Amino acid sequence: MMRAFKQKIKDQEVSPCLVDTFGRKHNYLRISLTERCNFRCQYCMPEEGVTLSPKANLLTTSEVINISSLFVRLGVTKIRFTGGEPLIRKDLKDIIKSVSQLNGLHTVGMTTNGLVLYRQIKELKDAGLNALNISLDSLIPAKFEFIARIKGLNKVMKSIDAALEGGFDPVKINCVVMKGINDDELVPFVKLTEHKNLDVRFIEYSPFGGNNWKDNKMVPYIEMVTKIKAEFPELQRLKDLPNDTSKAYKVPGFKGQIGFITSMTENFCGSCNRLRITADGNLKVCLFGTEEISLRDALRQNMSEDAVLNMISSAVLSKKKQHAGMFNLSKMKNRPMILIGG
Repeated sequence: MMRAFKQKIKDQEVSPCLVDTFGRKHNYLRISLTERCNFRCQYCMPEEGVTLSPKANLLTTSEVINISSLFVRLGVTKIRFTGGEPLIRKDLKDIIKSVSQLNGLHTVGMTTNGLVLYRQIKELKDAGLNALNISLDSLIPAKFEFIARIKGLNKVMKSIDAALEGGFDPVKINCVVMKGINDDELVPFVKLTEHKNLDVRFIEYSPFGGNNWKDNKMVPYIEMVTKIKAEFPELQRLKDLPNDTSKAYKVPGFKGQIGFITSMTENFCGSCNRLRITADGNLKVCLFGTEEISLRDALRQNMSEDAVLNMISSAVLSKKKQHAGMFNLSKMKNRPMILIGG
């Protein structure tokens, strides 16, 4: 096990090793806790499934906490736990409790499919979870099952209500929009925000290993806005925060809001502040990039603090100005989304 890192970074200050050549300061870390999932969503997992890493290759509880601690000391103020499905990890509550106590960390979030969330929502919030994203791609049971390759819509809706009742404000809903599959449900999703403090984010379908991406299956952001405005012509554009990935909108009078994650047609690479750790311990500086370095191996080999920091700095400095574009990405070899972390 690696020794504790001693480097101290002032609260809110971002270490130079988290700043890339374009001046982007990376204060948001996403950590995948598992490659396993109880869903098999079409845009995330190949139909034939994936080859999972041996358990010994995955980050342990203490390794997740140590990596989190290191990055917080380097200036990260937000950590989001993803998967696979993070609720599969039996140590999830312990990880959240430990990480939430790190000095300087403001946000401890999680992205989940929501299937069993309602059973654990209170204890996770008590442990320190304070931000929540729930994936939901259809409000129609049969279509939900077609996309996720499993039944469970009622349980996900139950989890959404439990999260709202539990004080998560707002609850963010992630909806990957696919032409001919669920693009006819945009308006019903918007209507979810009328009486509930939800932030429904419509995500442009993106190419990953094994998800059979084609450009004619991707619904562009502008097309989605046009469809929604046909029903809600008063739809208002809201002001986005500097590092927001979602372009925010709101129907006047509705409690919640909606947004659009436009990775394919209007990328937001210029303001990207995110880094990712895969469940097997690799650092990815771009969701769509193919380059990875193993922090797991560095930790297990007891590399010096300076050596690990140099690895991180080199990776961050190698980050490109923007991703390669949807057509080039569709030809590049990248992990399936489930093996990267949502």
